[in-house]
Amino acid sequence: AMAGVVETEEQARQRFQLELEFVQCLANPNYLNFLAQRGYLREKPFVNYLKYLLYWKEPEYAKFLKYPHCLHMLELLQYEHFRKELVNAQCAKFIDEQQILHWQHYSRKRTRLQQALVEQQQQQPQAPSHGNTTSK
Repeated sequence: AMAGVVETEEQARQRFQLELEFVQCLANPNYLNFLAQRGYLREKPFVNYLKYLLYWKEPEYAKFLKYPHCLHMLELLQYEHFRKELVNAQCAKFIDEQQILHWQHYSRKRTRLQQALVEQQQQQPQAPSHGNTTSK
């Protein structure tokens, strides 16, 4: 914001919404490839904007993210080498495939953990019930 210009509550809310949507778009490697091919990732103001968006890593903001993976991409976008590589469609395709593999592995791992937890709960001996049948 320009010096002396105060943002209204409504403008702040709209900016929050826009930045929330945009930062999550960064999780999509095809979108990153699109930005790179159009030269945005070489523009200083845009690179500065990506740096500014790092505030989403703070827990009080991160909790609003539906796709937390976007923070990893935001982190990588801080590096010029990564921004240059994204022009290459093969690079975007590779990232896309890695993400899919990660999600598949994650969901399989999660399913296994849940199954193990259920089995563990079933094996636990049941505590005797505390009825009013105290023998005197």
